[in-house]
Amino acid sequence: MQKKVVVVMPAYNAAETLEKTYRDIPPGYVDEIILVDDNSTDNTVEISRSLGIHTIVHGQNKGYGANQKTCYTEALRKGADIVIMIHPDYQYDSRLVPYILGFLELGICDVILGSRIRTRKETIDCGMPAYKYIFNRMLTITENFALGQNVSDFHTGYRAYTRTVLETIPFMNNSDNFVFDTEFLVQTVFFGFRIGCVPVPVRYFSEASSINFTNSAVYGTQTLATLVKFFLQKAGIKKFSIFKEK
Repeated sequence: MQKKVVVVMPAYNAAETLEKTYRDIPPGYVDEIILVDDNSTDNTVEISRSLGIHTIVHGQNKGYGANQKTCYTEALRKGADIVIMIHPDYQYDSRLVPYILGFLELGICDVILGSRIRTRKETIDCGMPAYKYIFNRMLTITENFALGQNVSDFHTGYRAYTRTVLETIPFMNNSDNFVFDTEFLVQTVFFGFRIGCVPVPVRYFSEASSINFTNSAVYGTQTLATLVKFFLQKAGIKKFSIFKEK
């Protein structure tokens, strides 16, 4: 039976880049696209609707994690078997959709991450700020060691999940902010799902979304706190809602 593939786009002020991101998605691989606008101040919503994208609008800005909660809830409601998250800021390469799908459709992985880190030179040449690269490497090494994984980029925003993953993980209990992504991957490990990575070219430019140094530091601290929760839960010392079975 053919699987239904849904692309979700968590959007905030993506008017300048949305159409380019949309046009790069290869035809014939995606059944539906859902964009959730987190109360943008530009005309993201108008452009999305003009492209025929199923568009949901938050009445107020709820945060990046809250945006994803709406994305995944709607994708499941629409009957998605595979959900791919693509940021509409044109930072990640939408042309990789067919290759990402293959690993999930064949049952090789349950989660696929688009890795921005292939070599240090390539990553820096693509425009990733040096402090962001250093934070990424430090956190990813720590997470791999703590979680027993071999993931090259724990902090990418280009992700794909099977329906089973989204139905199992209690993502509605996660943060409404950026640490949602870390919590989700830690949950993925906790519930025994298989993670794979594919290399993805990225573009860093003024319109592409990116958190600043201060927010990166906060995010890093929250990431480490999530790992502590993982160990406390595994050891039976304390229970946390992000690891509660649905």
